[in-house]
Amino acid sequence: MDVEALLRPVIEAEGLDLYDVTRGRERGRTILRVFVDGPEGIDVDTLTRLSERVSQRLDAEGYETGPYELQVSSPGLERALKRPEHFRRAVGEQVKVKTATPTAGAASHTGTLAAADDEGCTVVVDGDELRVPYADIRSATTVVDWGAELKRSNA
Repeated sequence: MDVEALLRPVIEAEGLDLYDVTRGRERGRTILRVFVDGPEGIDVDTLTRLSERVSQRLDAEGYETGPYELQVSSPGLERALKRPEHFRRAVGEQVKVKTATPTAGAASHTGTLAAADDEGCTVVVDGDELRVPYADIRSATTVVDWGAELKRSNA
């Protein structure tokens, strides 16, 4: 069952974007995680309402025959970048990219995401542009300067 295709209309009806869906097992339990985002972020009340609607849709379609835990949340400030659209949305942000093979002498690069297309991304590290094909990326996340965030929230 294509869970993303099943849930996308429910989430988009709320004016939100389906960011990612993961399914896994932890401590013997099946967990379905649905990450959603919106242009202005997302609040707890919206997540609560959306969680109920997502649950109803999954139940109506017979998603799982056994027990599972549903978690509906925001991808957070430091979010995983997995698909080209994730990278495109993060252009201009600080990112950390880990590559399968060393690129420019290292397998981990932190810098500003300058560009992203269907084939890969460009990260500016210490003033140098580094082109990284998606096929060579092991993991990528946005990076938040928590000191600056704390100062901004205390202002």
